[in-house]
Amino acid sequence: MDRSPPRCYFADMNDLSLSILPETTGDAQAIERLHERTFGPGRYVLSAYRIREHVDHLLELSFTARIGTLLVGSVRQLPILIGDTPALLLGPLTVEPPFRDRGVGRRLLERALEDARVQGHRLVLLVGDEPYYSRVGFKQVPKGRVTMPGPVDYDRVLVFELVEGAFEGVSGPIGPDWSKARA
Repeated sequence: MDRSPPRCYFADMNDLSLSILPETTGDAQAIERLHERTFGPGRYVLSAYRIREHVDHLLELSFTARIGTLLVGSVRQLPILIGDTPALLLGPLTVEPPFRDRGVGRRLLERALEDARVQGHRLVLLVGDEPYYSRVGFKQVPKGRVTMPGPVDYDRVLVFELVEGAFEGVSGPIGPDWSKARA
């Protein structure tokens, strides 16, 4: 009788069907639980969350990653102003830990940026890890060009031009686009 342990088989991400879908209102609770697990309660003091307190993210520019019906990732974008210049704030971008390093975040990011470009947006800003986001073209905002509410590491403030040259001459405080603020 064979007493060796049973073999386990792990599917490569290529063997699983990953769907990137627009976020719906019904996704809110699952996404909030994902944020709780991946970012913890300290997320509320960060600058980007300060802006999110006043302006809802845009469902048409926010996406979920699913394997079957399992939500494994999410990215959101919301309308902001840099001085007087309209832009989008990307984030949070998060992926369930077991599914990281499998291209899920990159697929979410690429979909969010492409749809923003198609819908006529010109700039996307985020606070994040430059080595990760530079792989798709984000660049560090030059020191002194922007300010954000609350604590922020300005080395992590990054910008992506959806239209070449869109960030030229843009500077000022980053805040919610009040024309789209919650009532």
